[in-house]
Parts: sequence; structure tokens; C-alpha cells
Amino acid sequence: MDQELDGTVRALLQKAGECNAFIRQDVERALDSMVQHCSLTRSMSALLTGGLGHLNSVVRKCAAQRLSALMERLGAARLLSGAKDVTERILPAVCKLVQDSSQEARYFGRQMLLFLSSHRDFDKMLEKFISAKDLPAIRDTVFTLKTKGLGEMPQDAPSARGRRSLAGSGLLRTSSLTREPLSSSRDCGQAVSKAAVHSLADRSEYVKQMKTLLNSKDFRERIKAIDQLVCDCEENPALVISSLFPARLQESNSKVNLRALEALQLIVALLRDSLAPVLNILIPAVVDNHLNSKNSSISTAALGAVQALMHNIDNSLLLQPFCSKAQYLSGKAKLDLIERVAELVRELYPRRPQLVEQKVLPLLWTLLRSSCSGGNVRAAAATLAEALHAHMGRTLLESAAASQPEKSVILLNITML
Repeated sequence: MDQELDGTVRALLQKAGECNAFIRQDVERALDSMVQHCSLTRSMSALLTGGLGHLNSVVRKCAAQRLSALMERLGAARLLSGAKDVTERILPAVCKLVQDSSQEARYFGRQMLLFLSSHRDFDKMLEKFISAKDLPAIRDTVFTLKTKGLGEMPQDAPSARGRRSLAGSGLLRTSSLTREPLSSSRDCGQAVSKAAVHSLADRSEYVKQMKTLLNSKDFRERIKAIDQLVCDCEENPALVISSLFPARLQESNSKVNLRALEALQLIVALLRDSLAPVLNILIPAVVDNHLNSKNSSISTAALGAVQALMHNIDNSLLLQPFCSKAQYLSGKAKLDLIERVAELVRELYPRRPQLVEQKVLPLLWTLLRSSCSGGNVRAAAATLAEALHAHMGRTLLESAAASQPEKSVILLNITML
């Protein structure tokens, strides 16, 4: 059975998102049986391969739950032994789950992280297998878990009645808002046929039909269309992102805004650097409209989208737009972007020093000169200055003395104390 485990688990997980409750129950029983009776490491590998990167949050939650059960059977010592096929795979996967957009999947990710953190080799393995820019967030999560505990298990995801498949598209992740089955009057989504969606032979017809859904007066139809775009984005990313997606980041309905921001995180993880041509559309759509939102869910999702860009796209492409926006935004959004620029400095300076100095120094000078650079903004500017000083040393102070007013040089020296 072990030889067939990868294919079997992939097929079972695909069925875990079925609308039919009886099928889902049978799938869960089969996976539980695998955890109990199959090779532990092969089962873990099959779950990592077949479930954790799935677009459907129900599938990710199902895989994470079984992975957590496997961890307890394997033990922290074996998982953190440093073995290439175990530790190298499990630690990044757990850290990714901790930041998952699904609260159920996040719960099991945090459960696994808390379990591993009790082992004496945890910190050493974390530094070895997790990137430096992810370490602070993971350590903060561990500290929170150890001080406040895991908390209650979140309620199950929305009823399966709120999830439906469109022809040829696979299962869509829909919002908790779409709990009721869609009436026949809303079945226009079925018109987006497999031929139009997947072969895109008739691109203009696809765009026309998707725009009809995206501009529907019913916000639930617009949410459904966003999920469809996530399914279609790998077929034609430029068409989906440039022609159809950004408008949903700019509309008035907060529920649709939130879903679009969550979907953007998935799209970025799928398409990565192929999004480079449309960054000039995406970045303003996210930071201008949502980082300062009074709705905490939206501002958090917007920051998650920014972080997804940093994790998946060549950071040198992000430096200029982030610096530009950080100069002209206000409020919390300004602080968030300044901190993100500081992270980019730490990551980019060792390999692109001239680019960093060219793009980031003007931002720092602006922050130092600005009369409003007090309080939180001054603290963020200090963080940026410290990131630059760590690489430039005295050159930073000399550059300031040569080109900036005395007041700015004094402020810079103060931040270095």
C-alpha cells in the first residue's frame, strides 16, 4: 500500500472538499486509517505533497489535521533530527500552515508548532530550515502560543452547501456568506464553460462572462467570480490579473474586498514572478485602498498580501514601488511599508547594494526632513536607518553629511545611538 500512498492520498484529499457530507466522512475515515496503519514518514510525505498547497481551504485543513496526528506518533525528536526528507520538509510546511488564510488550517499549524517547540533542538532546526525573514514572525507565534496557549478549536468551515463546482474548474472556495444554495437565477457561473475557462480559445467571451459575474449586483456572485479567477489564474495570469481582478480590490463592498485580498495571496503564491508585469496595478490597489482600512480584517489581509508578494516575488522588483508608496502614504499604512522596506534592505543589500542605496536613501532623507517625522513615524524611520547602517556603516552618515541639511544629519546620528 505504501507504494500507492501518494496517488491514493491525493485522490482522497481531492474528495475531501466534496459537497456530499457522506463522501467527506468516508474520506476522513480513510485518512485516519492511513495515519494508524501506514508508514508514518510515507504518510507524512503524501499529505505534504497532496494537501498543503491545495487551493481549497477544506482540503488544507483536512491534510493539516492528519499531519498533526502523524506528528504525535512520530515524535518531536525524530521530526527535528535534521534528516533531509523529514525536518527539511516538515518545518517549512508547519510555518506555512501557521500563516494559512484558513483559520482551521492555521489552528492545526499552530498546534504542530507548539508541539515541536518543546524540543531542545527546535531553535537550532528553525534557524537552519526557515528563512531569516520568516524567523521573527514564527518566533513571535511560538512566544504567543507558550504564553497564551493554543486556544479553542475554530468552528468548522461553512457548510458544504456553500461550496460548489463549476464545470471544469474543480472545487471553489466560497465565503461563509454563501451558506445557502444558489438559485437557478444565479447559475450564470455555469456559462463560464470548460472550453472558455481552460482553453481560453475565445478569450473575449471569457472576459465578457467573467465581467458579468464580477459586476453582479449580488455580492455573493462577485465572491464566487473571485474564486473562479483563482482557479483560472494559471491558465492566463495576465488576463485574469490585469483585466479582471483589480476592480474587486477597489469596490465598496467590504466582504468582496476581503475575499479579493485573501484570493490575491493565493494567486501570488501560484504565479510568483510571472506577476512582475502587473505589479504596478496590484501594489497600488492593495496599499492605497486597504492598508489603512478601519476594518481590521481587511487591513490584516492587505498586509498579508504585501507579505505574500515579498515571499514569492523577486524583492528587487518591489523595492521601488514600496519606497514610493512609503513616502506619500499616511497613517498605519506608511509605518507598515517603511518596515517592509527595512526588511527588503536586509535581504537585498548584500547582492544589490547600488539598487538599495539608489531607491531607499531618498526615502530615508524624506522621512528625516519631514516635520511630521515624530512618534511612530520617527521610530519606523529609525528602523529603516538601522537596517541601512548595518550594511553601509559610516558611509551612511557620510552620505547624509554630504547631501542633507544639518537637522537631518543630527536626527540620523540620534537614531544610531
